[in-house]
Amino acid sequence: MRQHTPRLWAATLSVALALAGAILGSPVRPAAAPPPDRGASSEHQRIIDFWTPDKVAKAVPRDFVGDPGTGRFKLNPARAKPGPGSGTGVLGATWTGGLVQNTTGKVLFAMAGTYYVCSASVVPDTSTSVSVILTAGHCAWDNAGQKYATDWMFVPDYADAPAPLITGGSFCAQTVYGCWTASALTVDADFANQTSFNTTATLNDFAFATVGAGGLSGSSQLDSTVGTQPIQFSQVPNGKTTDLFGYPAASPYNGSRLIYSEGSLGLDRYNSNKTYRVASNMTGGCSGGPWFSPFTTASGSGTIMSLNSYTYSGQSYLHGPILNSKTQSLYDAAPTAKGNQTLR
Repeated sequence: MRQHTPRLWAATLSVALALAGAILGSPVRPAAAPPPDRGASSEHQRIIDFWTPDKVAKAVPRDFVGDPGTGRFKLNPARAKPGPGSGTGVLGATWTGGLVQNTTGKVLFAMAGTYYVCSASVVPDTSTSVSVILTAGHCAWDNAGQKYATDWMFVPDYADAPAPLITGGSFCAQTVYGCWTASALTVDADFANQTSFNTTATLNDFAFATVGAGGLSGSSQLDSTVGTQPIQFSQVPNGKTTDLFGYPAASPYNGSRLIYSEGSLGLDRYNSNKTYRVASNMTGGCSGGPWFSPFTTASGSGTIMSLNSYTYSGQSYLHGPILNSKTQSLYDAAPTAKGNQTLR
């Protein structure tokens, strides 16, 4: 896996049979299905059309890098050369195959006049009409501008068929499964209330996207197409082997390969041990990608317990929020969201 579906008597008889059937409990023809939501369908197509290959080519990572001395974070700064990680894990290598390749994907969105790229993962839900995706809060909400991302689109298993970023043609039609677009983004109020990416933001840097039908046919459900990975909402003990995935797009990566890191789970001492850390050299673009513990290499399946959130200048570590009851409240609300929502 590594690298790896005209006569009166006749009318009278029909009525009598129908009544008899109802009394005896016979099956009754089900009501007709509701008409498709034309508004949602047209908005989905608008976003698909918006993301032309040239716009995708212009999308940049939304990468927050902190100064461990001051605890302040900057968006897409010039990064210092990273130092070594610790332990004997994998800092960054190509991954192919298994469920995780299908369920992890690239995210494209617009925010404050810029096109951005992040990563995300499909999680289970109880709805038959929508699917739910986990990503980072900063890939759904702009703290500085106090606005939601727009034109939010998910491309699962992008690595299997990276679309050539030429100026013509359809971007999504060239991918292996096609694309799904967000009808709603659900973020945490304690994240959204911050006017910058700060310590409080790091603790709540998670969000869920709700997507309807899409894909190459325009009518496929995401979760039934690619599968899902379970998610849990309690803290994982230090020392557990943890696997991180994403689509890093900043050098030395180019955003076209699914990259993974594997290492021992720790806590961020610069953040009062309130967030996780794992040694990794993945770069910007991986934000929102899933963390698994445990994880089964042979099947590419596991349990999501965090996500790629931030890093520090000069260090080869990725950090992620500790998913909790607040995260679960967002997750529970996402399948029925009728539009963007901020929840406490």
